[in-house]
Amino acid sequence: MSGAAIIRGLSTTDIPAAFELSSRAGWNQTADDWSMLLHAAPDSCFAVECDGELAATTTLICYGRRLAWLGMVLTRARYRRRGFASMLLNHVVQLADARGIETVKLDATEQGRPLYEHFGFIAEQPVERWSGMGIADLDIAAQVTAEEDGYALTRPGRLAAYMGPCVARSPETAARLIRRCLSSQPGPWFWDLLPANTEAVAIAKELGFTRQRRLIRMRRGRELAEAVSRIYALAGFELG
Repeated sequence: MSGAAIIRGLSTTDIPAAFELSSRAGWNQTADDWSMLLHAAPDSCFAVECDGELAATTTLICYGRRLAWLGMVLTRARYRRRGFASMLLNHVVQLADARGIETVKLDATEQGRPLYEHFGFIAEQPVERWSGMGIADLDIAAQVTAEEDGYALTRPGRLAAYMGPCVARSPETAARLIRRCLSSQPGPWFWDLLPANTEAVAIAKELGFTRQRRLIRMRRGRELAEAVSRIYALAGFELG
């Protein structure tokens, strides 16, 4: 018989088990990504522990009181259908309310959407993951990836390097920054974007990227509009 399940904070000692959990789910996060989340939000990353092991996780990254981002909702296969995800969601939603967070957002799969709707989240817009191989141009790679009118960042991934976030005032600036990022190392690459930014979609297609999957951006609380026309790549499903 399984033991009692408890909610507790995630700690650095949980990183190997958390990384195993996200890897088994086929996600792109690395152990360093888990470490980054814990560093960014040491008091709002949680686990369900059952039978002495990490059974489920979720993270809540707070960007001040205006916005928090919910991510890394994972349950180990043998513990599914026991309500652990609901336990964690209820916990973090109550925490966000206690902290006076105005808006909580997340990127949901269609499978997970009904659960989030149960907790008061509503759909805002689609989010897409695109994949591609990058650009073989070392001259471009030698340039910086920030300009007066924009910036772009990259990070390693378990399955593919990740391009994002990228914010720019014009598609020309965005295209230059993205090309520099994609030339920094061989592919494959993942790139998450808002399809409402048609210029971002056009740049992705021009660079040989194809759409891999679609999620739904959802929110709970006050409407918080995004400057979609300036967002050419997102920070990730777990960060927004």
